[in-house]
Amino acid sequence: MNVKMTSVLVANRGEIARRIVRSCRDMGIRTVAVYSDADVDSPHAREADSAVRLPGTSPTDTYLRGDLLVAAARRAGADAVHPGYGFLSENADFARQVEDAGLVFVGPTSATIELMGDKLRSKALMSEVGVPVLRGVDLTALTAEEVADRAAEIGFPLLVKASAGGGGRGMRIVRELSELADAVGSAEREALSAFGDETVFLERYLVNPRHIEVQVFADEHGNVVSLFERECSIQRRHQKIVEESPSTAVDDVLRERLGNAAVTAARAAEYRGAGTVEFVLADDGSFYFLEMNTRLQVEHAVTEAVTGLDLVGLQLRVAQGEVLPPEALNPSMTGHAIEVRVYAEDPINGFLPTSGTVEHFKVPERQGLRVDSAIEAGFAISTHYDPMLAKFISHAPVRDEAAALLAVALRETQLDGVTTNIGLLASLLEDEDFLAGDTTTSFLDDHRELVSNSSFVADGILARRALAAALIAQVQARDSAIVQQTIPSGWRNNPSSRGPHASSQTRVYAIGERETRVDYAVNPPTAKVSIDGSHEIDGLGELRILALTAGTADLESDGLRVLYEFVRSGNRIFVHDRFGSTAFDEVERFPAPDARASRGSLVAPMPGSVQRVLVEVGSTVMLGDPLLILEAMKMEHTVSSPVSGVVAEVLVSDGHQVEAGAVLIQMHEEQIS
Repeated sequence: MNVKMTSVLVANRGEIARRIVRSCRDMGIRTVAVYSDADVDSPHAREADSAVRLPGTSPTDTYLRGDLLVAAARRAGADAVHPGYGFLSENADFARQVEDAGLVFVGPTSATIELMGDKLRSKALMSEVGVPVLRGVDLTALTAEEVADRAAEIGFPLLVKASAGGGGRGMRIVRELSELADAVGSAEREALSAFGDETVFLERYLVNPRHIEVQVFADEHGNVVSLFERECSIQRRHQKIVEESPSTAVDDVLRERLGNAAVTAARAAEYRGAGTVEFVLADDGSFYFLEMNTRLQVEHAVTEAVTGLDLVGLQLRVAQGEVLPPEALNPSMTGHAIEVRVYAEDPINGFLPTSGTVEHFKVPERQGLRVDSAIEAGFAISTHYDPMLAKFISHAPVRDEAAALLAVALRETQLDGVTTNIGLLASLLEDEDFLAGDTTTSFLDDHRELVSNSSFVADGILARRALAAALIAQVQARDSAIVQQTIPSGWRNNPSSRGPHASSQTRVYAIGERETRVDYAVNPPTAKVSIDGSHEIDGLGELRILALTAGTADLESDGLRVLYEFVRSGNRIFVHDRFGSTAFDEVERFPAPDARASRGSLVAPMPGSVQRVLVEVGSTVMLGDPLLILEAMKMEHTVSSPVSGVVAEVLVSDGHQVEAGAVLIQMHEEQIS
């Protein structure tokens, strides 16, 4: 039955909400956004034709309230609801609420979502129709002893998984029996927080498999098609960070087998719309059903790039009762596409989520490059929601070109104000093993140097950026001066004893605990400089200044010319060139007394909620031992001891809300034998 949609409520936020709005607008369909109090300034709330406020900030008070979303659709006159991904996109109760309200749910039926959302029932169905599955055990109503027995029957390593959700939440690898109880408890808590259902199960864990998924599409007229595979093997915390199509591990024969299995799964579920059937692929070519995502995937843009199809547009057409068009019923692949997810997180600090305000955001324009983002300058990164900020997608005739295009684009991207994984992603795309196609789910574990070196900057490059910062800062200081603007900033009528030359200037910048001193004396068009008292770093003794403004510096030294761009936020300075960027903290000449926590203090790495305190006063701990569990951005994070010693004071308790930098535990540092 055909239904003409005139207005769609987008029951989501961020980049996927913006993406849905684009396709709706292309089809002449009006859109209604929803936004929490934390998202009042979010771009998605402005870009829709109208928007409805959801009072509150936490997901449970806003984007996870099906009743509020349906009420918002009715209030705005929408006749359909698109759930996007995440939040309630795979919640059968929400789909049923939408259906009961007489609205069109852009996705499968509530019955299908309920069936495939229960990973235990869906695996049983797949086994019945001949799709290979991994052995699993439901833990519902089992005693601790029975859980241990079932785990022994499956064998280690195994996986604890949430039955009701995905995205890596509620998932733990267990390598031996002693880890089982804690893993089950942690997975249950995280599943309850993320999906409202604490049900978990055990499943055989394949070591170093590939994660392959197949995009399927079905209409109400009996058509079910495979739109080929995506490889999503490179992950952290069981969450994908790199996706590509086609997979380097899949040939035409295997592609047909995977596609047939995925279509069989969709038919068995009486599927409608866009869905993804996920498999693990062993090195012997065998594959096993993991789950079916009854929604659009984050990585749908990869499939759009290689097929030329608008998957959101197809969702809307199928939801209106239309037949899939010929180009979808007879799809073809062209070229290679790669997507990376840019997260607000710190890779070298255990991928902990980060927060802050986006001071500046600029991406390069390249043919074959697409950027879907949730942010713009001035946008505050909230700890209430998933930390993904943007997706970068490249498309080129061959894989190496797609990887090179994406790596260059990432290094040229200017995203200031929050720590991200951009450096890691660029390095990963340039890695020899990645370029050879050797990607498994253990890729980052096997390439820890990529993570540890993700923020590394060679001394020569760092020195040049610090110099550019100093020169541009001087121009800014001069431009803001009220009097005597023609005199160089910081000019003295007596030679400076600190610098290497008469009338030299000095600026000191810090990167974490490391400080860099820049001494310079400008005599246009040249300048004499030293970094930390040395003139020998990459020929920086003398340089030519080709252009210098309050925002850019075009400098040449030792025959190398580089253009630098500069963004300031208070005492923090961001310097960009074509190879990356560095954030410097300008060290004040006369700083206020320092109130930092002393060594041995355990401070909150991010705002969040204390889930469990694992120690008490008097506990003896070693460097790196877990002290408490903090929940932020819908994930649990273990906070470890910064020193070996004895717990002197515990300043928080379970359920305590803390801000970033708050002191949680005080330690007496001691030598532990």
